[in-house]
Amino acid sequence: MTAIRMLAIDLDDTLLRSDLSISFRTRNTIKRAEAAGVVVVLASGRIPAAMERFARLLGLHKRPGYLICNNGTMIQESDTGAIIADIQLPASTALAVYDLAAAEGFSVQIYENDVMYVSRSNEFADYDQKMTGLRQVVVENFRGMVEAGCHKLLIPGDPMILRPLESLMRTYIGQEVTIFTSKPYFLEILPVHTDKGTALAMVAEKLKVPREAVLAIGDSMNDEAMIRWAGVGVAMVNGDDRIKDIAEFITEKTNDNDGVAEIIERYILGKG
Repeated sequence: MTAIRMLAIDLDDTLLRSDLSISFRTRNTIKRAEAAGVVVVLASGRIPAAMERFARLLGLHKRPGYLICNNGTMIQESDTGAIIADIQLPASTALAVYDLAAAEGFSVQIYENDVMYVSRSNEFADYDQKMTGLRQVVVENFRGMVEAGCHKLLIPGDPMILRPLESLMRTYIGQEVTIFTSKPYFLEILPVHTDKGTALAMVAEKLKVPREAVLAIGDSMNDEAMIRWAGVGVAMVNGDDRIKDIAEFITEKTNDNDGVAEIIERYILGKG
């Protein structure tokens, strides 16, 4: 296997334990990978404000690294905060998505800065607020906010009723957007040809790291593109079965038991 020079890691249910912490073993293993010359990229559906504390916990604010935010619509240098990519949904496309979701009775969410804007309160938004630490604001004229521009739209709901909506979205607007479920109860709509995979490819090109030297670890459908693109794609054993089916390797341990550290030790530090 080609020596790994870049490591891309999803956050929730991958790097983060269920209590949203990162174990000492995993933090130490990541630092040893960096000392061996590996560039670390945190790749998440979270916005920068919701990723910053984890980047700091790993010391990435002191060393060159990258944050792929909003599932690939924004890329930021971890040490300088410089934005190297910022992609938004066209207003007409975002409005079409919102109108379709609203007509079907769904609420919609937008993430900007450190705020989660919602079209109406719902249990999934409350859970999201608890998980990310973002403020939740209900916007009366949500359609007007959508028209003003956004990186992505998130539609929360019971997985059983989200699936028909996803099919509807793919039928009517699938050619104009990227659609996936980041969690079974979150349907995400991004700009077309935008995902963690395209973002990771941008970072690799910027650093002149060949695809074969990139290892990506994730657990959910929003990780599919980067796991497919990376030279070595790894799925968490606690992840979505569809992700495990496409990954080259699957961790033996879960996110609560240092699955990420296990992979780094085995395929980067050569301990297994």
